[in-house]
Amino acid sequence: MGRLSTHVLDTVNGKPARGVAIELFAIEGEQRRSVLRTITNADGRTDAPLMIGEDFRIGTYELIFEIGAYFKALGTATADPPFLDIVPIRFTIVEPDGHYHVPLLASPWSYSTYRGS
Repeated sequence: MGRLSTHVLDTVNGKPARGVAIELFAIEGEQRRSVLRTITNADGRTDAPLMIGEDFRIGTYELIFEIGAYFKALGTATADPPFLDIVPIRFTIVEPDGHYHVPLLASPWSYSTYRGS
């Protein structure tokens, strides 16, 4: 059964990023359709997969991470306005039974991602 998951790591403080708002969009042509909105838990993960089972479909998606608000809430020194505020990651699902794990490793100044397992 296919599924999509994510987690967020705070690379400044070396810990999972708790309380990061995330929104998942399905990209349909030139349109974006909101699929869900959630927040990371104490482990920097969501409490449930973002998509699983029959909700998990081949297509193009975008995850939006509200990383600027996270670092502001922690009191982390950033630029004003923040250099990174909203971090979008657009990706495509092609394996209907695959596990797509799209993590975000972030600081106020940089981020990276990869397809995890």
